[in-house]
Amino acid sequence: MRMLVVSDLHYKLRHYDWLVEAAAQVDAVALVGDLADVVNAVPHEVQTVVLTNYLAMLAEQVPVFAASGNHDLDGPGAHGEQVATWLRRTGLEGVHVDGSSLDLGDVRVTVCPWWDGPVTREEVGAQLAAAAVDRPARWIWLYHAPPAGTPLCHDGRRTFPDQELADWIAEHQPDVVLCGHIHQAPWADGGSWHARLGTTWVFNAGKQIGPVPAHITLDLDAGTAAWFGVYESETLSIV
Repeated sequence: MRMLVVSDLHYKLRHYDWLVEAAAQVDAVALVGDLADVVNAVPHEVQTVVLTNYLAMLAEQVPVFAASGNHDLDGPGAHGEQVATWLRRTGLEGVHVDGSSLDLGDVRVTVCPWWDGPVTREEVGAQLAAAAVDRPARWIWLYHAPPAGTPLCHDGRRTFPDQELADWIAEHQPDVVLCGHIHQAPWADGGSWHARLGTTWVFNAGKQIGPVPAHITLDLDAGTAAWFGVYESETLSIV
């Protein structure tokens, strides 16, 4: 299986246009948070309509996995904590969003939401525990923020660690965790686009200028992760 991974597109439509074309070359697409952009001049409620159309176009070709990031939140849920309601309500066949898990052959893909407080944090923990039951040979998570203890959370000046994710990785030991959030990590001094926590590979493609977004192509059959970083690229063996 070949999965194309992007994050932090922040409503950059030419990057979505590229993604729709590139989807024809892979078996699945993963968008790891911040599909929308809260500082864009286009109102958030308009962005979500456009983004839903892009998700539909992608799903016409391959299974799509879309996790929320902090820019995707659009209001409080029933518990009072912020959630990406628009993403959960897309109802698109072939689009798998926050809170879902899907098996593609011997690969389980689990999509985690951005959590805004203790209630949604506990929901993520329960989701991962449930998805761990009878897991197949390989397990991939989508989770917007990178884990503590890795260079993926370093922007060149500060680190923004997610200790909860690091703890969940230690508990469940998934094969791959796909992240984003820290745009500069792959290029920053002391940062990286890849890391390892125990037996788990963790990836953050980053965000960069240019007509083609920074992205990673996971080839699970070949056991490789190929990163395109706009001005540079690298292929890593993950066997």
